[in-house]
Amino acid sequence: MSEAKQNPAEKAREDFPLLTSNFSSERSLIYLDHAATTQKPKSVITALENYYKNDNANVHRGAHQLSARATEAFEGAREITSNFIKAKSSKEILFTRNATEAINLVARSWGDNVIKEGDEILLTLMEHHSNLVPWQLLSKRTGCILRHVGITPSGELDIADLSSKLNERTRLVSLVHISNTLGCCNPISEVATLAHKVGALVLVDACQSLAHQIIDVGALDIDFLVGSSHKLCGPTGIGFLWGHEEILEAMPPFLGGGEMIQEVFLDQSSWAELPHKFEAGTPAIGEAIGMGEALSYLQGIGLDNIHSWEKTLTNYLFNSLSSIDNIKILGPSPQQQSNRGVLATFYVPGLHSNDIATLLDENGICIRSGHHCCQPLHRHYEVTSTARASLNFTSTIEEIDLFKEELIESINFLKAHS
Repeated sequence: MSEAKQNPAEKAREDFPLLTSNFSSERSLIYLDHAATTQKPKSVITALENYYKNDNANVHRGAHQLSARATEAFEGAREITSNFIKAKSSKEILFTRNATEAINLVARSWGDNVIKEGDEILLTLMEHHSNLVPWQLLSKRTGCILRHVGITPSGELDIADLSSKLNERTRLVSLVHISNTLGCCNPISEVATLAHKVGALVLVDACQSLAHQIIDVGALDIDFLVGSSHKLCGPTGIGFLWGHEEILEAMPPFLGGGEMIQEVFLDQSSWAELPHKFEAGTPAIGEAIGMGEALSYLQGIGLDNIHSWEKTLTNYLFNSLSSIDNIKILGPSPQQQSNRGVLATFYVPGLHSNDIATLLDENGICIRSGHHCCQPLHRHYEVTSTARASLNFTSTIEEIDLFKEELIESINFLKAHS
């Protein structure tokens, strides 16, 4: 493999306007918050601009050329998304506002239609709130029981605990692929095999994995997958749900209105075919086109190249943080799990993560601080807040070195003034 393929960061950074903007005369801004939202390449920004400048029209409904071009680009983005995760058909791709809405769609449409009192849904301790709250609401509506799988001392999914909690009442296992806090990569195929043995479906939150490794929904043998554009170098306000066509066909609509209908009478209606049955009203057309361009951009770099470079970054990031006194890092190290996410969540006892993040920000380094929408996980570790540095293929070794240097100075300053 050539050096260019091993390290895509140098060339790719030129495509991201914000990453080349100067923090000072000496260097550019250092953005280490990719797990929260990724920056957008010029091609995505241009795709959005082109739609609004040249093809701005509603999709599916107009006979004129603007509508035809908009529809072609919009449905083209659906095809790109389908190919990106190796779905059988683009009809299995439902556009949503984000991954959160996609999970709520399953909870409302599939859940309200299938789940009964006494049924069980299996979640994990590491889930983002978006994969906890919709099921809590479903439990209140239906009387179903929520059970939660624990984690190992190293911060990985406890497969033995999951296996012990699966039973004939389990209807769904819903879990994250890569944890946005622990960074662990869960063994989805193994989970799916165990779940299917008891007749349960499997939903995967792939927000933290889609931009970092090749995803094949058929090979994973899962039933639902959700993703969000803004974590894939695409625009905000657009995400998607993938599901098996036969499962989606059996689900009732989530929202009612225009576009999702076949015929409407005053007292009844019939529904459009997939995927339009689930896409009521005017969609986020420009955003979908932008997401399609973002996925094409990632494929142009190559997910294998991205994954390889990010493994190098992850090892370097962990070695750098581990050399700092008193830092506690959550989740497995790269030595414990080689395919873990390219992020590190940490805290320093006695210091608040918000203070650390604020000082770093004053020096042009953007990281995340808080509970990362994982309050139950933080309670498990008996901490209220952590800091998180999350990287992607545009990150560099030099950025990690500067981050480490500024982090040490920030910690020393806070300790001296505490």
